[in-house]
Formats: sequence, structure tokens, C-alpha cells
Amino acid sequence: MAVMVISLLYQIADGQTPRPTFRVVAIVEAGGIHKPFVDAAKTWLAKESALDGFTVDYIENTDKIDDAFLKQYQLFIQLNYPPYAWTPTAMAAFIRYIEEGRGGWIGFHHATLLGEFDGYPMWPWFSNFMGGIRFTKYIPTFVSGRVIVEAPSHPVMKGLGSSFEIASEEWYTYDKSPRPNVRVLASVDESTYAPATTIKMGDHPVVWTNEHVKARNIYIFMGHHPELFKNSAFTMLFHNSILWAAHS
Repeated sequence: MAVMVISLLYQIADGQTPRPTFRVVAIVEAGGIHKPFVDAAKTWLAKESALDGFTVDYIENTDKIDDAFLKQYQLFIQLNYPPYAWTPTAMAAFIRYIEEGRGGWIGFHHATLLGEFDGYPMWPWFSNFMGGIRFTKYIPTFVSGRVIVEAPSHPVMKGLGSSFEIASEEWYTYDKSPRPNVRVLASVDESTYAPATTIKMGDHPVVWTNEHVKARNIYIFMGHHPELFKNSAFTMLFHNSILWAAHS
């Protein structure tokens, strides 16, 4: 990355406009409780894209999504947008994008709100994509916890050490661990929850990738509040995920 940054700085100094190395589309929730996280993500991505030479377009629903639309982008980021209220055309195009490896994917937090919500049914394909899970509950009081890095050799976990702390998160639980169906990169040590809570899973993955599809993909559970962008481990994880999933 250092070579790329130096090259970009020289181009900027010479008055040139750097050519983006890849294009990203991010689907975000419009309003709601996650708006502060989305706003902070946009601010961070503006700086990150300038450093790493990519562009980001934002959409707030799936109306535009079809094969032609997705063909423009090497990476799809699901910034807390849930796995329901997608148009049938968007669902079909997204499935092809992922299964055929037409681009990469990063999902955060709300992307695993899998079940029957707001009058919409479960999306079985997306549940399978996320390891065959169903959302059960979350910790409404919010707790801090230590995330254990399980795959330190994976490019996404580079520079994160053996563990890192996440403060005041509303950790989701699922009907089962996705571990049998995905490659777990990190999990939360539920014994470190502070304050303590009885809402636990036992085996609780929080960062994983599904290697049964062609697309490079990363799910990152954390993503409720904007303070995460002050956490260097979280931003390193996001940075690594972008470059890896986009094949950059």
C-alpha cells in the first residue's frame, strides 16, 4: 500500500487526477438507529478511498441493482443494510455476483438480521451465504468484549495481533454457530463481556468468510455506532477487507 500511496501523492503534486484502481458501491440504511455509524463510515471511506485509489458510490435501496449495475463495481459493501426488502431482480443479480465471483463483498452488522422482519420473509439464500444462521436476539444493554483472532495468517487479519477490544456493542446471537459452514476469522470471548450478561452463544464467531462461493467475501459483525471509527483495530480490519475483497 505504501508504494500506491506515494504514487498517488506524486500524481496529486503534479496536478494529475489519480485513476481509481477499482470502484465500490455501498448500500446504506437511510436514517434509523444506524445512521450515525453510516455517516462516520462515509467520512472514513472518503479518506480511505483517496489513499488507496478507489471510488465509492452510495445507494439507499436495491431498486438500481441488476447485472448491468453491479458490473460497474469490483466491490459491494453492505453498510448495515438488512437482508430483506430487496427487489427480486436485485436478489437474483446479487446471487450471481457472489456465486460467480463477479466482485467482492463486505457486510456489516445488520446484514445478518436474518428472519422474518417488517413483513418480509427469510431470504434462505442469504442465510446459507452467512453460514445457515438465523438471528435470535441481541444484547440491548450493550457490552464490551475481547475479539480473538483465529486466523492470523489471513490477509484480512493482518496487523491485528492475537486479539483486540470492541467497546459497547450490541452483540447479536444466532440460532447456531455458522462455523461448520464458513471459515471463522475471529470470534468474541463471551467471558470478557463487561458488564456481564446471560445472553451468550457459547461459540460466537464475529468475523468470517464463506469459501463455498467464488466471490471474496467478509462479514464483520461490529457496526452499530460511530465510535468504532476511533478504534484502530476496527479500521484496520475494514481497510484490510476492502483491499482483499476487491483483489487490490
